[in-house]
Amino acid sequence: MNALLTPPAAEPRLTSLSHGGGCGCKIAPGVLSDILKNTAALPVPPQLLVGIETADDAAVYRLNDEQALIATTDFFMPIVDDPFDFGRIAAANALSDVYAMGGTPILALGLVGMPINVLSLETIGRIVAGGASVCGEAGIPIAGGHTIDSVEPIYGLVALGLVHPARVKKNSAARAGDVLVLGKPIGVGVLSAALKKERLDADGYAAMIASTTQLNTAGPELARIDGVHAMTDVTGFALAGHALELARGAGVTARIDWPAVPLLPGARALAAQGLVTGASGRNWAAYGRDIALPAGFSDTERALLTDPQTSGGLLVACAPEATDEVLASFARLGFGRAAVIGRVEAGGPAPLVVDA
Repeated sequence: MNALLTPPAAEPRLTSLSHGGGCGCKIAPGVLSDILKNTAALPVPPQLLVGIETADDAAVYRLNDEQALIATTDFFMPIVDDPFDFGRIAAANALSDVYAMGGTPILALGLVGMPINVLSLETIGRIVAGGASVCGEAGIPIAGGHTIDSVEPIYGLVALGLVHPARVKKNSAARAGDVLVLGKPIGVGVLSAALKKERLDADGYAAMIASTTQLNTAGPELARIDGVHAMTDVTGFALAGHALELARGAGVTARIDWPAVPLLPGARALAAQGLVTGASGRNWAAYGRDIALPAGFSDTERALLTDPQTSGGLLVACAPEATDEVLASFARLGFGRAAVIGRVEAGGPAPLVVDA
């Protein structure tokens, strides 16, 4: 373990204070469904363009013919030990939901829960400063927020954005014949598990930080491409879970070309050593029955398929003729590993099929 990656000896490691880090601490999909099952009956105003119906990334409320407000929130416990990096990752992850709807962030509110008798004010300040730095990159202020004294460290944002009502990109509008494009490699959960067990080297840490702090700024540009039909970001429910949401919402089948899925450096080797998160198993238990796997698909590969991502990439469903433009947009904005990873078909026996 690189000494630069460990906190001062006077304070505990941030990850030692959390029972689950990043989006890996999300409530399992099946449990979440049970919790929310009685909320769908609440009144829905006609201005609400996107609510909870298809587990989309954010709520969208029409303000007028030219503007719709995107509202979302995301927060979690530490995924890394460096406080500044933790703040950066949490902020980038929260803003990602605005980008995934095709919108542009306009402001954020900070959500801070900290064990103030365990962590120094300097450490807590560095977490908040990390979040502010990413909001600065996005060109928005943190205009307020809320703080509590908490047993575990928690940080995140309420994020607000704007989008033209005609350019809102739901996760439920994919069409049979679409191509699936993924903006970032997966494997964040595996690398975070290795970090927590002090088995992630400096290069692996650098790759994880570079991916998780990269803002998904391609979202608004992709939303302006006529052939882009649906968009979501891949986070705690993993590539499998978010592809399933896309497929279920549209009544189609998502087919993943597994060898084409980009992985973070070292992720497969670390997963083969058993360095996976508990959330990976919970994800599979929640939705594995809806996935058709190829013969001989190993436990390692399945762990990667269900690996929870934190601040993961955009998953785009687009018409085949728009694929080159989508990939060019990703490349122009710094997403050099964006790749075509599959296609959308008419609904079949399983909503998600994985090909080896």
